[in-house]
Amino acid sequence: MQPSARHPCFALLAVAVAAMASAGLCRAADDARLKQRAEMVSEIAAIDAGAGVPNRNHGIAPGVLSVMGQVPRHEFVPDPQKPHAYENRPLPIGHGQTISQPYIVALMTDLLRVQPGDSVLEIGTGSGYQAAVLSQLARAVYTIEIIEPLGRQACERLQRLAYRQVACKVGDGYYGWDEHAPYDAIVVTAAASHVPPPLIRQLKPGGRMVIPVGAQFLTQYLLLVEKSADGSVSTRQILPVRFVPLVGKH
Repeated sequence: MQPSARHPCFALLAVAVAAMASAGLCRAADDARLKQRAEMVSEIAAIDAGAGVPNRNHGIAPGVLSVMGQVPRHEFVPDPQKPHAYENRPLPIGHGQTISQPYIVALMTDLLRVQPGDSVLEIGTGSGYQAAVLSQLARAVYTIEIIEPLGRQACERLQRLAYRQVACKVGDGYYGWDEHAPYDAIVVTAAASHVPPPLIRQLKPGGRMVIPVGAQFLTQYLLLVEKSADGSVSTRQILPVRFVPLVGKH
């Protein structure tokens, strides 16, 4: 006798079939995103090879490219932007803010030369994507976001995705996070009118800072700031960029 639609066995069979179908769809989606990430990494490498970025004698490090291929960028953008998550362009994340294009994330990460034992400060958490990338290279990442809803959402997202090396804070990043200073590396993901003195103080001797500097509607440059062992500071322009402004009461 065939089980009826009301029979418990039929119900269990239907649940099992639905679960298998759902698992198959998830695997297909994961495979598609792995392919998209691989294509994104190839594009980053190609852009870097042809960019002719001054003051650099090497391309983006293989370790950075590997991490870019692992972090799920689609998890760090709003649902309407997920189909575009692996395109090499900035995307809106709400509150007038954006997630930087993958090439710029990779370039800034590479310029920091993060080592496994390093402590890194990020100013401008945004969606949390840059912090997630850095956390795969550093011992600890401390990230600050001035826009409270973005900061809370990013912190929850990073915890949900098990990026345990990241500590979050809502506050004015201009003043850094003195409690955990000094830092081996500092990255600023919004354009300042100048390099904030508190960040220079919190940078460890021998450390590096990457920061976009310039007015919102004028030319901005990505700067590499290096602090020598004796505490002296030097800066180098890397390339022109366009970032949202660093906001706060400073």
